[in-house]
Amino acid sequence: MNLILIAVLSLGAIALVIALILYAASKKFAVYEDPRIAQVAEILPQANCGGCGYPGCSGFADACVKADTLDGKNCPVGGSELMAQIATLLGRDAAVSEPMLAVVRCNGSCANRPRTNMYDGAKSCAIAASLYGGETGCSYGCLGCGDCVSVCQFDAIHMNPETGLPEVIEDKCTACGACVKACPKSIIELRAQGKKSRRVYVSCINKDKGAVTRKACSVGCIGCGKCVKACAFEAISLENNLAYIDYNKCKLCRKCVEVCPQHTIIEENFPPRKPKEEAPITTSVEA
Repeated sequence: MNLILIAVLSLGAIALVIALILYAASKKFAVYEDPRIAQVAEILPQANCGGCGYPGCSGFADACVKADTLDGKNCPVGGSELMAQIATLLGRDAAVSEPMLAVVRCNGSCANRPRTNMYDGAKSCAIAASLYGGETGCSYGCLGCGDCVSVCQFDAIHMNPETGLPEVIEDKCTACGACVKACPKSIIELRAQGKKSRRVYVSCINKDKGAVTRKACSVGCIGCGKCVKACAFEAISLENNLAYIDYNKCKLCRKCVEVCPQHTIIEENFPPRKPKEEAPITTSVEA
């Protein structure tokens, strides 16, 4: 009986000593977390899409609280309204950011870009891109397997069965950037949504010379430079046989659209153009 009592007391003493050691260690090595991090995380959408540039919503909340300013911080899912709530919670100025949207910079549909072979492998753009250049003569264009569709958490991008190209649903797109990262050809880009959702951009990323591009795709950029000359705002650059429109400089005048011989430059959500009036034909009557 005495042995049992001694054993119980010994074990109790050991447990008490260990408990005291653990308590002291927890106090000494305790990591303080600002309670505002949990408050910010609570109002975030918890999409964990990574579009903010941080590892999930908790990482973004931590960065917002620890930063001296919210400049450069943006939750693409919540937008400006959510950032205003975070700014109010933290007592800081709200960061103003222009709404962005995913844009597919390839117009190589089945009609514009004829198929020259057939891919019979795994239905994955990443795998197809590692194996060969694609089913057409353009090695830069969309592979059409839909990796961008599978990674979108917001059902904002679908494959068009007629064109074989992805299409972005503007009302659903949050500009999280998941489709941009998933595309091995880098044909999807985040661009400013634009005033009244109007945008002008070059729908091509082919860097081949003009003759090669024209043979592969009837609407590919041939690098002629006419758009560059037509732009009065220096918004268009030409590099490696490919034109690119800087949306920060573009004034949406659409003169580049009119002069493009390949119809490569896309104009979205603009009203129909007014038909040009033909000059009256004058006839001279001899006396």
